[in-house]
Amino acid sequence: MATLLDTYRKEIRQALAAQFGLKNPLAAPRLIKIVLNMGVGEATANAKEMDAATDQLATITGQRPVIRRAKKSISNFKLRKGQPVGAVVTIRGARMYEFFERFVRFTLPRIRDFRGVPSDSFDGRGNYTLGIKEQVIFPEIEFDKVDKIRGMDITFVTNAGKDEPARALFVALGMPFVRAKES
Repeated sequence: MATLLDTYRKEIRQALAAQFGLKNPLAAPRLIKIVLNMGVGEATANAKEMDAATDQLATITGQRPVIRRAKKSISNFKLRKGQPVGAVVTIRGARMYEFFERFVRFTLPRIRDFRGVPSDSFDGRGNYTLGIKEQVIFPEIEFDKVDKIRGMDITFVTNAGKDEPARALFVALGMPFVRAKES
């Protein structure tokens, strides 16, 4: 079992329930899923781009990605309905907590000039989305085998319903938010 999941169940859940005055600790905010989304617009011209992107997402997450296809044709982008345009992976359960722990401890510090993640990327319902510019920050990716730098979006979905409990959950789990500038 993931150490972060164990810590959440034994310590963090009770602390969050006490902080927000919840009688039932199971009503405390928790992570539901993590969604990694990589858009591969170049796949319309070269099908090998999609293969490389899906291989990298599979290496990062340990799960096979689902290929997303265009819903309609757009002539200005030379896009036809049904063409592959991206790949998505949804992680849940113990694997999700393991990914979160690896992401916070090992991946984020590898970002150049890293001072923390922005604290204003919540959507109003307690979900947090983070954009990554380079997939090579993940230690699982071998830099020599990367043919092209690609970015991705990572969405952390919670059951919090509001931003304040979700922010408290992420702080308790160890997410390094940018500190407010001291005046």
